[in-house]
Amino acid sequence: MSTIFDVLKTVSVNHQEVESHQVVVTNVQGKPNSLLTDLLRDLIDNALLFVSLTDVNSAENLIAQLKTHTPLPDDVLAEYGKILGEPCDGLNFAPQKGQIELIVRR
Repeated sequence: MSTIFDVLKTVSVNHQEVESHQVVVTNVQGKPNSLLTDLLRDLIDNALLFVSLTDVNSAENLIAQLKTHTPLPDDVLAEYGKILGEPCDGLNFAPQKGQIELIVRR
């Protein structure tokens, strides 16, 4: 089973890393999860300015790099670790919305 980290690491749009406005976390019925979406977008917008996904091979390694290269507090890093480790049950591409839905069971 893939995690959200795996999806961020492997999925690209026009050969570029996914941008925050392009992703939405949904449940299996397609209902958006605003809490997880906001957390994921915050991670993409803020944390990934300091560390490139191409330079890391695991969620744990990414969190370690963020701890080293950013002033982010431990509680924020812990939340990022949780979202990165969240199992992703699938993807739904919604081109009419310009979004990629990451499907989780929560």
